[in-house]
Amino acid sequence: MRLPSHFLLAATVAASLLATAARADQLDDIKKKGEIVFGVLGTDEPNSFVDPKTRDIVGYEVDIATAIAKKIGVKPVFKQLAVAARIPELQQGRVDILAASLTHNKEREAQIDFSLTTFVTGQKVLVKTASGIKDLPDLAGKKVLTVKGGTQEPNIRKAVPNVDVVTFETTQQAFLALQQGKGVGYVNDEASLVNDYAKLGAAKKDYAILPTSISVEPLALGLKKGEKGLKTLVDGVLRELETSGDANKLFVKWYGPATKLQFDKRSFKIDSDSI
Repeated sequence: MRLPSHFLLAATVAASLLATAARADQLDDIKKKGEIVFGVLGTDEPNSFVDPKTRDIVGYEVDIATAIAKKIGVKPVFKQLAVAARIPELQQGRVDILAASLTHNKEREAQIDFSLTTFVTGQKVLVKTASGIKDLPDLAGKKVLTVKGGTQEPNIRKAVPNVDVVTFETTQQAFLALQQGKGVGYVNDEASLVNDYAKLGAAKKDYAILPTSISVEPLALGLKKGEKGLKTLVDGVLRELETSGDANKLFVKWYGPATKLQFDKRSFKIDSDSI
């Protein structure tokens, strides 16, 4: 029996859609490529930064990413991104996963999906002691410096409504600008801020971290919307790291008492993607 042309057309369209859906499975594509590309900052020690000796990108998030690549059985590739470019690079398919000090918040859930929370930090402000600033209210009307495209700017504006914010492409540019006197404060995640403070060496006596946090930041890996297979695998790897004790070992390696940050212990577990 000969089918009418419109039935044949409908069948062709349906087959095409099924083929497209099959090709759209990102996990299968990664396996076929034999590599997985992680978008990282490379400037945010100890999450991801360039080792001055080897010139390799290393860090807490890099180790987590490597564990994911190992589970899939592919080579991990690390691509450095600017803070503001993270989500566009993921959406446009230039990276497969973001491992880039990415805060999980409700606004971003409309754009991308998130893994289980991999780290919890707060955001604080580093100031020059000569400024006389003792806590957040003293920043009113003052100029503070931070990175472009992160949650730091909206959070400091919310905490100090009439603050003057100047942004830079990287956190390290903002940190340098503070040292050059281009502002009275520098805003960043607390862990990164403590690390930057340690870099000041003998000059630490001229700086102080304000006691009040401006926010609590759950960090997670960023994934493309709707890639359920990849998210299930990623979350599974994270759960394995947690239950085996390896997640805590990674925390101690990069944040623990023997590091510049000298955190005594973790205040979180890797077990949920709720915020």
